[in-house]
Amino acid sequence: MFLRTWRPLRVSYNYCKYLSSQRPDTSFSDAVVLSDTCVQKLKQLCDGNVFLRLCVESGGCSGFQYKFDLDDKLADDDKIFEKDGVRVVVDETSLEYIKGSTIDYHTELIRSAFRVVQNPNADLGCSCGASFSIKID
Repeated sequence: MFLRTWRPLRVSYNYCKYLSSQRPDTSFSDAVVLSDTCVQKLKQLCDGNVFLRLCVESGGCSGFQYKFDLDDKLADDDKIFEKDGVRVVVDETSLEYIKGSTIDYHTELIRSAFRVVQNPNADLGCSCGASFSIKID
C-alpha cells in the first residue's frame, strides 16, 4: 500500500526532472516577429517608455504558459524586439522557449488578446492558445 501511494509521485518527479533538464532547440532564429495587428494594438496602448513584456512561466494546461504585461522597466537580461516604434521585451530564459515565434494580437467575439503563434519550440498547445508544451527530441 505504501509503495502504491508513492510510486506515482516518483514517476511524476522523474518526469518533471527530465523536463526541467531539457532545453528547446536553439537552431531557430533568435528573432521574435511582431505582426502588423500586434504593432497597431501596441501603438494604441503604449506611449513613451511603455512596452509589452512577454515571459514564459510554468503552468497552464500544457505545462508552460505565456504571460503578457505592459511594463516600463528593463532588466539586464532583457532582449528588445522593435517594429515601427513599438517594443516587445523578452527575458533571456523565456526567449529560449519562443525563438522564431510571431507575436500577434487576435480579436474574437468573446475576447481580444496578444498571443504567440507559429512557435517552432512548441509541441502541443491548448485550445485557448495561452499554454503549450515544449518539443522533446
